[in-house]
Amino acid sequence: MAAGQLSVGWCNDRADLRRDLATGRRDKPLVTGAVPAAVVTRAAALALLLCVALSLACGLLAGAVHLLAVAAAWAYNLRLKSTAASWFPYALAFGLLPAFVTLALPGAPWPPPWLTAAAVLLGAGAHFANVLPDIEDDLATGVVGLPQRLGVRVSAALAGLLVLGSTAALVLGPPGPVTAYGRVLLVATAAALLLAGRRPGGRLPFLATMAVAGLDVVLLVAGLGG
Repeated sequence: MAAGQLSVGWCNDRADLRRDLATGRRDKPLVTGAVPAAVVTRAAALALLLCVALSLACGLLAGAVHLLAVAAAWAYNLRLKSTAASWFPYALAFGLLPAFVTLALPGAPWPPPWLTAAAVLLGAGAHFANVLPDIEDDLATGVVGLPQRLGVRVSAALAGLLVLGSTAALVLGPPGPVTAYGRVLLVATAAALLLAGRRPGGRLPFLATMAVAGLDVVLLVAGLGG
């Protein structure tokens, strides 16, 4: 997974170099010239090759599932981020991760549907939240994914609703009574997103949504452990 994420991150920085130069992203080493573009290209390719070998070492089915998730992320970087289907790679990649973990276990079980649904919703919500701070720069450089088409206010609302749906699936999906952590997280999620929705144009919706997403990961990992 680390090799896959490195390949995706380096691929993204290399693919966005022209746009990052246009918007003056001085926080990017490629933009400042601290790292040559050719080095990043080779690093992304090497990490991808390692990801293929290491993923398949977890088992053929589990490895294929993980590689499909990584392929979705590469497709987002290279093409889909500028289309109305920009949300789909996030939803697919996040949704496949629980299956990658469980299929590598003895007996290769599939994850429960509620866990997959929670991961899909979290991925789609993360996409809308991640784009919020950069919508104006994206539009100026020709990146017109679904959040950019819908605008800041609608995208912020969708990010909150999707993450809230993910939290609800994680809290209410498992068999047995709802835990105290789950109840508190569900209420806190609704309150945080409601507060953030009052200022959709700032960074607060992004920060609130990503904070809740981080708390959701705790429940997601607990669900995989269960």
